[in-house]
Amino acid sequence: MELFKVYPLADLRIAKANGSYLWDEDGIQYLDMYGGHAVISIGHTHPHYVKRIQDQLGQIGFWSNSVHIPIQDELARKLGTVSAKEQYQLFLVNSGAEANENALKLASFHTGRKRIVAFNHAFHGRTSLAVATTDNPKIVAPVNETDEVTFLPFNDEKALEKYFEKQGKETAAVILEAIQGVGGIRVANVSFMKKIRSLCDQYGALYIADEVQCGYGRSGHFYATDYAGVHADIYSMAKGMGNGFPIGAIAIAPYIKPALESLGTTFGGNPLACAAALAVLEVIEEEGLIEKAKSRGTYLMNRLKSIPEIENVRGLGLMIGFDVPEKLKTFAHICCVNILFSQVPQNLMWSGFCLH
Repeated sequence: MELFKVYPLADLRIAKANGSYLWDEDGIQYLDMYGGHAVISIGHTHPHYVKRIQDQLGQIGFWSNSVHIPIQDELARKLGTVSAKEQYQLFLVNSGAEANENALKLASFHTGRKRIVAFNHAFHGRTSLAVATTDNPKIVAPVNETDEVTFLPFNDEKALEKYFEKQGKETAAVILEAIQGVGGIRVANVSFMKKIRSLCDQYGALYIADEVQCGYGRSGHFYATDYAGVHADIYSMAKGMGNGFPIGAIAIAPYIKPALESLGTTFGGNPLACAAALAVLEVIEEEGLIEKAKSRGTYLMNRLKSIPEIENVRGLGLMIGFDVPEKLKTFAHICCVNILFSQVPQNLMWSGFCLH
């Protein structure tokens, strides 16, 4: 049997990792500035993380959600504290796509409506509803297509107002990445996020903050939406949540009431995943990683802005993008293809910068 080849693979075979570094099969060391697509949030094989998982595995690795799993309650309390959302409710899943899938489904249950607003260049996942709200026709299969999703221009408040005037009473939710990751590190304006909040309140729709990539402290706040000073009704999260262990979740406002069996998952919230997620939160808190993301991101952006050939440096915290002029498009290609995965003298792995 062969693998189903859907990934464009670079000629690199990683053998081990520690902290910010990777080593390939030949023992060549790389500085990991990519983090496995914004997943590694506290460094590879962090000793506290490793011990948390090992200790949990020595007790129990899995049981279903048909019984009480105390470590889930522990994770909910810790996440509520670190995110400053103590009154929210937690539903645990396995991935970002699954988190967004359940967020959209829950919004529809809560409002009794079908319509969803998403935005140009959005990426919310590859499962049915998540991919239907993703602005990339290449990954949307015919079975995923729906007329219930409307894509509006990103950061366009007037377009949003016009939409709600016509279809606000039919709309279940607006889903937004406060910083679009796949879409090019595009930051939502504070006024735009406030407009979403006010229109959702006015028309009875829910505000879903997709924090799968921009959340978990990466932006310099726990949720990037926090920059606007507004609260979303549902926050989705995953990537940095488990530092590589598969886990996702949605944080749900207290006025959204659960109904038995309306949502469900087999593996979501298993003890091993919860142990990994708890370790991440404990390290984030103890090592002050959110503030470090903000200060180091500011330093990096200022240095990038001092380079004349780099244009439109943008982002928040350590989610940073920039453009290069046409004459340097070859440079962009070299960085993204060769430097990322080649044995160059610097042995650097390219970062999460978005090059256009």
